[in-house]
Amino acid sequence: MLADVIGYSGSICLVLGYLPQAYYTIRTRKTDGIALPTFLLMGFGSLFFTIQGILLGNTPLIICNAVTFVCSVIIFVIKVGNDCRRHKHVEPENSVGTNSEKATEEV
Repeated sequence: MLADVIGYSGSICLVLGYLPQAYYTIRTRKTDGIALPTFLLMGFGSLFFTIQGILLGNTPLIICNAVTFVCSVIIFVIKVGNDCRRHKHVEPENSVGTNSEKATEEV
């Protein structure tokens, strides 16, 4: 009984700590401050803990990590989409120089 109370309490804390980031990212689409490798590791950790919870029949472990895994997937999709759009809009550097540099050189 005590172990269940502790498990559910931990699950509530983790989900309530994770949901604001997911909500903010979904609402604003801002992902500049999110480190993709770290976020991927956290997502995979949630996935593996969900699987462990299923194998053990541990409901708090399943609920908590399933919610955080879904949030991770949503944020990952938004992050990758933002990064792809950002890279498409970056123009390649001009190795010859800009027009203002050329005008300065000609004077």
